[in-house]
Order: sequence, then C-alpha cells, then structure tokens
Amino acid sequence: MQLQNSIVQVLVLAITILTLGCVAGLSAQQLEPRAYSVSPTAVNIVIANYGYSTGDLNFDPSVPIDNGNAQIHNAATGYFRALGIAGRSANVSVAVPYVWGHLQGNVLGTFTEVYRSGLADSFARFAINLYGARSMKLKEFAGYLQKTNIGASVLVSAPTGQYDPARVVSIGTNRWAFKPEVGLSHAFGGTRLILDAYVGVWIYTANNNLQGQTRTQEPILNSQLHLSYDIKPKLWLGFDANFYRGGQTTLGGVERDDLQRNSRIGGTVSFPVARRSSLKASYSAGAITRIGGNFQSVSFGYQYLWGGGL
Repeated sequence: MQLQNSIVQVLVLAITILTLGCVAGLSAQQLEPRAYSVSPTAVNIVIANYGYSTGDLNFDPSVPIDNGNAQIHNAATGYFRALGIAGRSANVSVAVPYVWGHLQGNVLGTFTEVYRSGLADSFARFAINLYGARSMKLKEFAGYLQKTNIGASVLVSAPTGQYDPARVVSIGTNRWAFKPEVGLSHAFGGTRLILDAYVGVWIYTANNNLQGQTRTQEPILNSQLHLSYDIKPKLWLGFDANFYRGGQTTLGGVERDDLQRNSRIGGTVSFPVARRSSLKASYSAGAITRIGGNFQSVSFGYQYLWGGGL
C-alpha cells in the first residue's frame, strides 16, 4: 500500500509538470520573446509548433523518488488575429496542444514508468497595447518605428484535455487556469536591440475530482526578461530568461512541500522562409530548479501570415 501511494504521488506531480509545460510561451516554465510586438490590423497568423523536453524531475522531499526523469513531446496548432480596439493595437490567439511522453523513476527502489498520449488543455490569449503603439493599417505600419510599448494580456487555459477521474495519470488537468500579465517592450534608439520584460501570475481553480480527492494549487508568480537583436527585417536573435515562484499544492487537504522557485535561460532565432512565412527555433535549460522539471527543451515553430493588405 505504501508503494502504491508513493507511485500515485510521483505520477500526479509528474503529469502536472507535463501538462503545464506543454506549449511554448504559455506556462510558467516557457520563454516567449516579443510577446507584445505589434502587427497591422486584420493580419492573421496560423501557427504550427513542435517541442521536445527531457531531463530530471525534482519532487517533494517527503516522496521517496530516485532518478525521476521524463521525455516529453508536444505539438500544437494555433491561430492569431491582430485587432484594433479603441484605437489601440490588440490581438487574440488560441492554441490546441497534443502531448505524448514517458515519465519514469525509482519508487522505494522499484522502477516505475508511465506513457501517456492525448490532447492537452487548450489556451486562449487576449493582449492589448496600452501605451506606445496605436492600431495601424498596413500602409501606416510600414513606416512604424518602435520606441516604448506597454501592454497587458490575459491567458486562459480551459479544461478541454483528455481526463479520466478514475486514473491517476491524465493529460488534462480538469481545472481552469488564468494568467493576467503586464509587459514592456523597449527599442533602444539608433540600434536594433529590443528589451522585453513581463510580470504575470498563474491562478488556478481546484481539480475537484482526482480519484475522489480535491487538488488545489497556489498561484505562480512569473517574470521574464528578453534581449533580441534584429539582424535584418524578419531575421532576429534573442536571449531569454525567466524566474517563477509559487505553486504549492494541497491534495485531499494535505499540504505538499512542493513550492517552486525556479528559473530558466535560453535563446531564440527567427528567420523568414518566404514573404508570408517564417520559422522560429528555441532552446532553453533550467538554471535553478528546486521542485519541478529540470528540463532541456527545444522547439520549432512555423508561421504563415495573410490578410491586412499583405
């Protein structure tokens, strides 16, 4: 019975890491440069992304787990639409991810592993520029030179992923999550260097049916810092870093010792492949990991643009 309970604990935490980190740019772990960049009104972008993460899992110290690790794949499709609201530039986007992977470790000396594959929770994001960039048509946007922009956004994760309350391991989280955020984007005058800084917080509702128990999670404060450089139009390189803290959980009324105080660093490159399409590649690794996934991650994304007079 003790062994079974320990296996339950490792899998519950592991699948939480998997689902929260599955889509680039949307979870506490992810790094997303230029999230508050401006696009011409009525531009549409379709996005396809693949990511792979591998590394160690660091657990609640009370859980007797050794050599926990994971290999996680994710693929996502998304849609972005640039808007003009009250004269300000804005945008809305949605993403639907699919996740598959292995999680394994030694529980009380016994090797345990699990494989899961399925749809993860979907995401939607709304962002608006509050200072700096008004809404612009393509002709006006062609002459736009960024200075300092300040924006705000809210990201919503809906419980649409594959979930079975009778099973410990599910891809979906069976809860809602919300991330309000404010961001600053500053282009240094006379250079091609852009600084992005964001501060947000993930807020979670309860999962009221995890094998008959309720699981809650405290908010996670997330901050990001990015420096990117434009080599030429549509070709840029970026350095990325973040820090996130919080997320302590309670399962069945029992508080876990799983407060996260982690940070990641990485890099991003984006380059055009045609007039209306581009590719983006990124790499990141854990700089500090107290609890959670100490992953090395790579991702590749394709974007296709149309509309707005393009």
